Amino acid sequence: MKIRIVNHSKHPLPAYETTGSAGMDLRANLDAEISLGPLERILVPTGLFIELPAGYEAQIRPRSGLAFKYGISLLNTPGTIDADYRGEIRIILVNLSKENFIIRDGERIAQMIIAAHEKAAWIEVDELVETERGAGGFGHTGTK
Repeated sequence: MKIRIVNHSKHPLPAYETTGSAGMDLRANLDAEISLGPLERILVPTGLFIELPAGYEAQIRPRSGLAFKYGISLLNTPGTIDADYRGEIRIILVNLSKENFIIRDGERIAQMIIAAHEKAAWIEVDELVETERGAGGFGHTGTK
């Protein structure tokens, strides 16, 4: 699949880091370092603009290494970039740790996955087909 992209950043285009990667890493495009304090959130620019084909979305997800090592994650995860959005891709980072985290220019801060999606058409009915599970949710099967 080929996707049109405008790169106003100082960095290379997003790329798959390994042959089996599902996501491409996105990099911070900053003029100066940012110190993100505990429980703070910030909108980080990437300098990237994309044109997705109809029927596709770009999902923005946290990087597992940042989450595990530093407590850095994303809000609104996974974030969705719709096919008709033409603005800059910006990442909502949050610091869930007790320490400040420094975001540097070019740092890989998130990953982007391109995924197909379907449009749903609702069929309003009076009742749903019963299943064994029924309305059970929110841990109803226990922890073991």
